[in-house]
Amino acid sequence: MRRAWRWPLALLALILLLSDGLADLGDIMFTRPAPTGDTPTAVFPHAVHRAQFKCYVCHDALFRMQAGANRVSMDAISQGKFCGACHDGKTAFPVAFETCGRCHRE
Repeated sequence: MRRAWRWPLALLALILLLSDGLADLGDIMFTRPAPTGDTPTAVFPHAVHRAQFKCYVCHDALFRMQAGANRVSMDAISQGKFCGACHDGKTAFPVAFETCGRCHRE
């Protein structure tokens, strides 16, 4: 992505987050049935992604629009499923040990 687009997109995402009636664009927490070690829950910044893409890019091709319907795992992501469809190091930042904190945060 070119640098010139970063600030406008960040501003648009902030506007979307602060706008009334757009609660569906907030962060989504990917919870696990049982905590695994000390790895924090993955947080998906929906508004940031929605500012760049139309809904159909991910729904229902990558994610079903129902809480708990998607069994997302790091193995699946590493195989190019779910988040890994775009987070491949070309389209978006890669899924790697160095980037864990971008999604897994407290």
